[in-house]
Amino acid sequence: MHHKGADDGVHSPLGPGDSNVPGYAESHEDDPLILQDPTTAEKRLLRKLDRRILPITCLLYLFAYLDRSNLGNARLQGLPEDVLGGDPSGVLFDWLVAAFYITCMSSLTPCSIFSKYYNPRIWLACSAILWGICSTSMATASGFGHLLVARLGLGVFEAAFAPSIILYFSFYYTKAEYGIRIASWFGFAAVAGAFGGLLAYGIQNIKISIPSWRLLFLVEGVPSVLLGVLCLFILPGRPESTSFLTHAERNLAIERMNRGTSGDVGAVVNRSHVIAAFWDWRVYAAGITNFGLNCALGSLSAFLPTIIETLGHSPASSQLLTIPPYAVACLVLISSSYASDRIQSRGFIIVSGCSMGGIGYMILLGASHEHVHVRYLATFCIAAGTYTSLGLMMAWFAHNLGSETKRATGIPLFGTIGQAGSILGSHLYPLTDGPAYSRGFGVSGALMFLAALSALTLSISYRMENARRNAAYGEPDRDAPVDTSELADKAPGFRYLP
Repeated sequence: MHHKGADDGVHSPLGPGDSNVPGYAESHEDDPLILQDPTTAEKRLLRKLDRRILPITCLLYLFAYLDRSNLGNARLQGLPEDVLGGDPSGVLFDWLVAAFYITCMSSLTPCSIFSKYYNPRIWLACSAILWGICSTSMATASGFGHLLVARLGLGVFEAAFAPSIILYFSFYYTKAEYGIRIASWFGFAAVAGAFGGLLAYGIQNIKISIPSWRLLFLVEGVPSVLLGVLCLFILPGRPESTSFLTHAERNLAIERMNRGTSGDVGAVVNRSHVIAAFWDWRVYAAGITNFGLNCALGSLSAFLPTIIETLGHSPASSQLLTIPPYAVACLVLISSSYASDRIQSRGFIIVSGCSMGGIGYMILLGASHEHVHVRYLATFCIAAGTYTSLGLMMAWFAHNLGSETKRATGIPLFGTIGQAGSILGSHLYPLTDGPAYSRGFGVSGALMFLAALSALTLSISYRMENARRNAAYGEPDRDAPVDTSELADKAPGFRYLP
């Protein structure tokens, strides 16, 4: 059964960049796409979409990630001493880190499903504006309570953003294009890690009349608000309703949207697919992988500067030395995602990434503090393995859940399980455990290996199910439309990306 939004669910609320009626009347005489061969027309459309969608969504995620992870840098700039009474045990800081994930966890799935009733351009813009306000307000904090409320709000509004972006990309990109685009977008989390360290280093060395950490929150929070406003005028809405595309381009975009699956038309939520996502064991297996990865990521983003400081570097140098691991992680993510698009397989690459991160944590656990270079090398393994695996997980399930509604439910559902790992990760490195942090390294490493095992199980199950369907129904054309409106990924013609 389908539940539709306003105006019988045919289209979303509209504004700049969207037509008033899907397929509205217009002149097509000057439409350049009509006169081109299909391959040229598709390449032209893809370039047009990339130019409009990728820059602003990547910048949005850059600042989203800066806003959620800048506490780690602020900690080294005197935030605990100024507003947390020194926080000698590190417990108050841990709760500030965890507060973001608590509201993010509880908001991910409802926000993602609810976003289906709205124009994605407006939804994403409002999310960015609101989380930017929360982040900027932290610069005025006078105590733990103010910081806690801002972090809780930040979790809600960033939860409205990330799953909706993954769903939004599936409106315009095919499964053969999806991995590299998700990697380009998610890679800005790694860029944020590098840029955040550089920015924090620069701010820490500026002579100003306010504490460095207050300026850090201002510099990283205000751009999110400005980018949110810009989104209202730049991002296209759904393919069937946006005036950013010509008539021929809209038809081609809709045809691409239905390759190997089928898309919805307008603000439609299929309630049976919401339920199916909650009953799908693979969503929970993905949640196990995501749990281990997010534990590592939560640890990395909040505590990497502190971990590097245990190698014997000053706080300022520690900020600077966070840049190379993130830069390498970004390169590995992009190259791995490009390869996974070419070979149309993601599972085994994810297994390799998880294993690499687990090995990195084992090195930190086992290597003595005298082996500074070996321990620093381990942070490269952790960053590269974690970011690569997380980026590919999102691209993997963006296709494998079959329908828009199941994607809108399943992706944030396994993301919610993953965020529990982030909460765990934020509690694994109290100052009282330093400088060894044996518990944190041991738990994070073990969970990375568990994530690898879960991803391996998923990949094998997808291959076996594809083989079963091929034997029963024959091999379908990989780009032919598949009616997933009733059965989602269980449709006989649907094939999983292993």
